[in-house]
Amino acid sequence: MLGSFITIVVLSFIGFAIIMGVILAATADEEVTIPKKSVLYLDLNKPIADRSSKIPFYISPMNAAGDMGLDEILENIAKARSDDNISGIYLNTENIMTGLATLQEIRDALVDFRSSGKFLVSYGNYYSQGAYYLASAAGQLYLNPEGGLLLKGLNAQLMFLKGTLEKLDVDVRIIRHGKFKAATEPLFLDKMSAENREQITDLITDMWKQVIGDISQSRSIKPSELNHIADELLVQTAGDALKYGLVDTLLYKDELFARFRQLLELDSTAKIGFVSFDSYSKVADKNRSTAKEKIAVVYASGDVVDGEGSQDNIGGERISRTIRKAREDKRVKAIVLRVNSGGGSALASEVIWREIELATKEKPVVASFGNVAASGGYYIACAADKIMAEPSTITGSIGVWAAIPNLKGLMNNKLGITFDNAATNRNADFISVMKPLTPYQQAVIQKDVDHIYDVFSERVANGRNMSVTKVDNIGQGRIWSGTEALNLGLVDTLGGLDAAIHFAASLAGVTDYRISSLPVIKNPIDQLIEQILGKSTPDVYLKKALGEDYTYYLTLRKIRELKGVQARMEYEITVN
Repeated sequence: MLGSFITIVVLSFIGFAIIMGVILAATADEEVTIPKKSVLYLDLNKPIADRSSKIPFYISPMNAAGDMGLDEILENIAKARSDDNISGIYLNTENIMTGLATLQEIRDALVDFRSSGKFLVSYGNYYSQGAYYLASAAGQLYLNPEGGLLLKGLNAQLMFLKGTLEKLDVDVRIIRHGKFKAATEPLFLDKMSAENREQITDLITDMWKQVIGDISQSRSIKPSELNHIADELLVQTAGDALKYGLVDTLLYKDELFARFRQLLELDSTAKIGFVSFDSYSKVADKNRSTAKEKIAVVYASGDVVDGEGSQDNIGGERISRTIRKAREDKRVKAIVLRVNSGGGSALASEVIWREIELATKEKPVVASFGNVAASGGYYIACAADKIMAEPSTITGSIGVWAAIPNLKGLMNNKLGITFDNAATNRNADFISVMKPLTPYQQAVIQKDVDHIYDVFSERVANGRNMSVTKVDNIGQGRIWSGTEALNLGLVDTLGGLDAAIHFAASLAGVTDYRISSLPVIKNPIDQLIEQILGKSTPDVYLKKALGEDYTYYLTLRKIRELKGVQARMEYEITVN
């Protein structure tokens, strides 16, 4: 028995060593050679985050859906622009999965790529509205003859839970500050309030103007004509898309490849040198600096949460520590805080805000907003020296709220469970979810919410050089587009991540620098081990199984995990 046990242990170690060796070999950087007349194949039909998880799909089936980082996409496009071996880009995007601000950043990079004189070809069997917006940047836009294209305008859909809570006999007491702070409306209304409808309508109207304006410029179609097409749903088939000038030609895939050979001046039977995104990511960037001086880009994506958090959210302790280390690093000459968050814990937001304020006293700090930087997402950035956003960024939402559920009806009436208690003091049961709040307890929470709102407003006023009165007027929980936020002074200029990095470097007075992306992402082996041990949540399976309904699951999970007073844009807006 002892011999068998020792044999099993030894073989286990050998097996583990072999597996680790295979993984190390798979993840090792390979030298990729790009021949002349190559075409970068940019397949964007995957979820796009601000930053890639770096764990290859072939190592972990939990990452089978794959994810792409905006940072890598922008880097590869810029690299291809100056790469003499890359003749053009083949863009494949039929149903892209990301926000409008991210699409704008990628689109701007593609437009810049075209300015180099290289070709940009987009082809699809079908274009969703977001996919077409990105594809319209292409100089040659093709569609399958039996495919389709959709252009219908933007629609924002909000999910309301009032009916569900009533059926469960659950009462939720809402304490908030801000008439536009609609984060809690799904809990006590079954449709938008007049204030919420106003702000959502204004937001998507600004977004649509940006989309129509960009498409109009690329396709030489008047905005009024594009709106007419959308209003009447005139484009359904590929023939419709061609008729109204939304695409250049209808082609089958073999005809597309023939076009590529013409562009590359190849024989009709020659093999086209397509280079995948993953392969091109391994190609060294000849323009990448090896300077000792650095611009630190701190990525803050997801919900703002107390404690360490994870790679999928903004842990107050983890992100504040990261900013502090960047501040103390003498080689870091400027900091860019990249925010993509609808907020969360008010306390964690304050912790991160403090580190940003301290950092601005020692070196330039520029905030770069992605798809959303609202409520707590705006809170953590408002102390930055400069704030940049995309025109379609969802921002603002300067407001605070708390929601206290009362589960007594559910437990008593639905499940037959009763509770009783004994206490030493009058409010020893503060806060209990098994009984309603007393008027005094609710007043205590309201006082706390009002205090946090006042602090939030003061932080914004100091960071933006405004009066507290003005902040309150444009605050009240209202969300704004990046364009409106610029007019109101909530942001300083419009632009993406690359623009923010260049701006931070100019403020620091450095021209030769390298990018330091923070927090440091765990290597693929560590991530794999965490997944094997169950320390990370394989949400990718749920995303694939639930599809569009995953948003509803995520909303319910977030509500369950709420702790403390929130500075959060809680509702989920699906713009399509």
